[in-house]
Amino acid sequence: MNGIELFLLGRTLMKIGEEAIPTGDVSPGAARGTSHRSVLVVAADVREHPGSAIGEIAARTGFPQSKVSTCVARLREAGSVETAPDPADRRRMLVHPARTVSERVAEVRAAPIDRALAAALGTDDPARLAEVRAALETLHRSLDPSALGRMRGHQSVAPAKDVGAGS
Repeated sequence: MNGIELFLLGRTLMKIGEEAIPTGDVSPGAARGTSHRSVLVVAADVREHPGSAIGEIAARTGFPQSKVSTCVARLREAGSVETAPDPADRRRMLVHPARTVSERVAEVRAAPIDRALAAALGTDDPARLAEVRAALETLHRSLDPSALGRMRGHQSVAPAKDVGAGS
């Protein structure tokens, strides 16, 4: 696998994930034209960088500040994040993951991926679905959001020893 194939696989996985997320009306934010994808990107950034200001999130995601504000409003309405004024500069709002899990967040987290995965694979064979789901769970455990922080920090990793080479 090369970098392009990995990138394309990531896009495919994102689209399968988007399809698996229940759309439930999140209230007025749904009418503002903000896609699931941008809301998910902002939510992931807030999880990775709790206590960030809207401008900081915008800088990291590459989204305009107005789009980040809209995404944060939707996430707040869904109970996924909380906002509070910055004690150092009351004009800025800091965004944190919600301390408690809202009904909407619980619904989204509990949504099964099976139907979306079966559609993407073109089969509903239970053995094939279980095989792919297990591979995805392995990837999830190995490449959680902290992997991005390690990548951005360019922390070097010692190469694995080849135990089969008789060393």
